[in-house]
Amino acid sequence: MPVLVHPPIRSSPHWQIALSASGIAAAQFARCGLDVTVLSGPERPRHDLVVTRSGNLFKVCVLASDDGIWDLTQAYQKRAAGLAGNMAECHRAIDMWLDKHDARMVCCLVQFLGVTIDQLPRIYLATPYEIAQKLRQAVNRAGEAILWEERKWVSDGDDSRIVEKLPAEWLFSSERVRQLLTGRPLEAAAAPRSPFARPSATILGGSVLPAPVDQVA
Repeated sequence: MPVLVHPPIRSSPHWQIALSASGIAAAQFARCGLDVTVLSGPERPRHDLVVTRSGNLFKVCVLASDDGIWDLTQAYQKRAAGLAGNMAECHRAIDMWLDKHDARMVCCLVQFLGVTIDQLPRIYLATPYEIAQKLRQAVNRAGEAILWEERKWVSDGDDSRIVEKLPAEWLFSSERVRQLLTGRPLEAAAAPRSPFARPSATILGGSVLPAPVDQVA
């Protein structure tokens, strides 16, 4: 009788990573005692989840990665000649990306790099405005609009090595969820809209996953 030998776990195709991230994010929000609507199907809007609690609501865009970065603006960029032109194009792409997210949107960044099958991925929560600020810093420093979980770089001034990470306050926690649900910053709502804006899509139906464990007050 032949013996089945399972191959080692390798990097999954993007759609499998995205599906895993969406399910894990929904479960974590449900553990915080929130009602979670999971959106699916070809006609779903730009977000993946709707999270509600006591009349408060935000929409969640789940952004999955297994290589340590989130290249969020690539689809909006064009080739530009020279560093100055490239930086201007990057900032334009950031504006277009930001304009696709309304004031009730929260981005859930899920990172699988270095995560084994028996571990949860690292999860961060941030508003689109907060992410846009980090992207602009990356453009001004390195000339590319890429969001890194952790990056090491050398200062031009004194050649010192600097390790830059995503803000610790972005890490998924009941407190972070509470902040975003009931008293999150309003910068996103005040951000200027680009001429490429489109109306928000209508929320389609989904399934509700209540599971009160570590509840948000």
